[in-house]
Amino acid sequence: MKSMTGYGRATAALEKATLTIEVSSVNRKTLDLTVSIPEAWDALEAAVGEAVRRYAVRGKVHVRIEVTGDSSEGPVQFDEEAAAQTFSKLRAFAEQRGIQFTPTAELIWQIANSQRREAKLPETEAAQTIVLPALETALKTFAQMRTREGEALLTDFLARIAILQTHIEGITTRAPEVTGSYREQLLQRLRQAGLEIDISDERVLKEIALFADRCDIAEELTRLRSHLEQFTTLLKSSAEIGRKAEFILQEIGREIHTIGSKANDLTISRHVIELKNELERIREQIANVE
Repeated sequence: MKSMTGYGRATAALEKATLTIEVSSVNRKTLDLTVSIPEAWDALEAAVGEAVRRYAVRGKVHVRIEVTGDSSEGPVQFDEEAAAQTFSKLRAFAEQRGIQFTPTAELIWQIANSQRREAKLPETEAAQTIVLPALETALKTFAQMRTREGEALLTDFLARIAILQTHIEGITTRAPEVTGSYREQLLQRLRQAGLEIDISDERVLKEIALFADRCDIAEELTRLRSHLEQFTTLLKSSAEIGRKAEFILQEIGREIHTIGSKANDLTISRHVIELKNELERIREQIANVE
C-alpha cells in the first residue's frame, strides 16, 4: 500500500550552478502532474512525465526543477548598461510629463534586478544526462516516503477493521434474540390494552412471523463479512488500491445501512451507529491511498 502524500528532493552540480529537483504530491482521484522547469529545457518535460508515471499512478504530483547560482564566480551579475538605459528612459519619461523624479533604493534595485544576467544553461541534450538521474534520485526518495506513509495507513486500517468485526459479532449475537424480544413486547402491549390473547393465537403468530421476516439480517451479515474480507485482502495486496477500495467501502456502507433499517432493535442500532462512524473514518483515510 502506498500513500498519495510524498516528498523527494535531489541536487546535482551543474557547471558552477546547482540543480535542485523537488517532487511532492497530495491526494487526487487521478494522476494530475505539473512540472516547473526552466524554459530552455521545455523539451525535457515529456521525459520527466514518463519518469514520474513509473512511480505514481494517482495523486496531484508537482515536480520543480530549478537552477540556482551563476555561471560565473563571485556575486550576482547585472547588465549595468541595460539597467542604466532603463533608468535614463524612466527619468526622461517623468521629466516630459512634469513629474518629479526621485529614485529610491528600492526602484534602483528593481531596475537592476530586471536586468540581471541569467546563468547560461546547458543545451537540452547535455542537461538531460544530469537532470534525469537527479530526478530518478528524487523520485526514489518520494516513493519511499509514500511507502512509509502507506504502511502507517495499513496499520490504522487493520485496527479499524478489527473494531468493525467486533460490532458485527455483536450484531450477530443479538440478531437471534430480536424476534423473541418483539414477541414479549407485543404480548405485553396487548395485556396493557386489556386484551388477553393466547400466545398460540393465529393473529399473534402471524404478526410475529411477519416481524421475523422483516428483521431477518442473515444475508446482509454474510455479505458484510464477505466485503470486509475482500477489503482486508485488497489492503494487503501490492496492486493499486484506492479506486477498488472506495467501491468496496460503498458496498459495506450499503449493507450496514440495510441492517440498521431492518433490525428494529436498540442494541443492534447502537452497533450500527458505531459501524457507520468507524466506516466514515476509514473512508476519510482511504482518500489518501494510491
